[in-house]
Amino acid sequence: MKFRTRLLVTSLTIVLVPLLLTSIAFLFVGGHVEDAEEEFGILDGNNLSISYTIENYSHVTEEVLKAVKDQIALDSSKLEDKEYLNEISGELNNRISYIIVRKKDRLYYTGNERAAERIFEMLPEYGNEVPDSETGYYYNDRRKLVKQVDFQFTDGSEGSFFIVTSVNSLISKNALTKMIYAFILVLCLTSILLTHWIQRGIFTPINQLNTAMQNIAEGNLEYMLPTEEKGEIGELYRNYEDMRLRLKESTDEKFEHEQKNKELVSNISHDLKTPITSIKGYVEGIMDGVADTPEKMNKYIKTIYDKANDMDRLINELTTYSGIDNNRIPYTFRRINVADYFGDCIEEVGLDLESKNIQLNYEALIEPSTQIIADPEQLKRVINNIISNSVKYMNKDKGVIDIRILDELDAIRVEIEDNGMGIAAKDLPNIFERFYRTDASRNSSKGGSGIGLSIVKKIIEDHGGYIWATSKEDEGTCMHFVIRKYQAPEEDVGGTVQ
Repeated sequence: MKFRTRLLVTSLTIVLVPLLLTSIAFLFVGGHVEDAEEEFGILDGNNLSISYTIENYSHVTEEVLKAVKDQIALDSSKLEDKEYLNEISGELNNRISYIIVRKKDRLYYTGNERAAERIFEMLPEYGNEVPDSETGYYYNDRRKLVKQVDFQFTDGSEGSFFIVTSVNSLISKNALTKMIYAFILVLCLTSILLTHWIQRGIFTPINQLNTAMQNIAEGNLEYMLPTEEKGEIGELYRNYEDMRLRLKESTDEKFEHEQKNKELVSNISHDLKTPITSIKGYVEGIMDGVADTPEKMNKYIKTIYDKANDMDRLINELTTYSGIDNNRIPYTFRRINVADYFGDCIEEVGLDLESKNIQLNYEALIEPSTQIIADPEQLKRVINNIISNSVKYMNKDKGVIDIRILDELDAIRVEIEDNGMGIAAKDLPNIFERFYRTDASRNSSKGGSGIGLSIVKKIIEDHGGYIWATSKEDEGTCMHFVIRKYQAPEEDVGGTVQ
């Protein structure tokens, strides 16, 4: 649920729920009051005898009534003392009750004269004292509860002591108390429900997100948050998950990159150490006079030269790799004729392959005018790297390398195939990955830096083409790459170039 909707629901709940529950409470309390009034039984028309079941009403005055009865039993003349009656009346003032003392048919004393005048003529006759098992008399039209105790004055006159209580006031006070309690209960219940709802909907997700961010800060990128939440919280969770996955991917790539850099440094160090060791050995031979003939001297110098070229090639690969890694390979694209370009390349590498007893075959099955847009230097690096790999892994006495240029309608396909040792099926999908080496041992003289084919793949892709390989162990390997042809713009009728 969105925060705006949640706030709206909260506002309406704060207003409507207390009103609704309070209304229900008022109806319940009102019904309870009516039930309380209906509990009074009828006695002599307007006089209602109140059953003992509503003893909560009689309890208001029962202590005073008991004290008066005890006083009558001890000395009834005390009820003729108006100071004593004033004390009793004072005790009842704050209980919504007052007393009336009747002597024969006259009003002898009252604590509320105006009220007493309205009910005096209705009071029960002497001798109609309600038994202790009943609570008193109730007058419907007056809503008065009357308790009576008869006694005799010292002159022998009949006397009655009455406690008159306003039942309506008692009910109203009781109802008001219950309604206040009900309203407080409603407010507390509403507050608890809203607090729980807001805590579950806002504070709990925020705490979960805080925990997740702490895990991120500590480097734990595996801590996940649920993405099933809706509204802003769900969107926040999904954004966190996107951030976490990107950080994890970036961290994994960084770790992998560091590992590959370490591997590269190790590989380059080993590959540089081998020719340097050879160079030092041959130089020491020359210095020690081992090369004591012109033929030996030429052989030593040629070997030193070859090893220096190997070192130069490794350094160039490292420089190129650095350019790939930072996406800074310098390209100078221009339109080149495919047949002429590859013809020159074949002529250049042919002599070197011939000296290594490797036969080079070249076949161009394309139109002589076919052109592509390419960087001649970088494309030559592709050809040299592939051929260099073929030479490195040639295991036949008579090596053969075939180069074919095929027409693919709107593109050309170049195939460079050798009859070397081939590549295992399990290695074939990985040969274009950086630092991947099919030979496990670094002691092999065939070991390379492992970045040659990754450089080839990057250059071909930057030319808008793609590359793949096919191979069979002990039979040879064929490298295929495709580059789109250059399409000359068509001329319109007026000769304008479009």
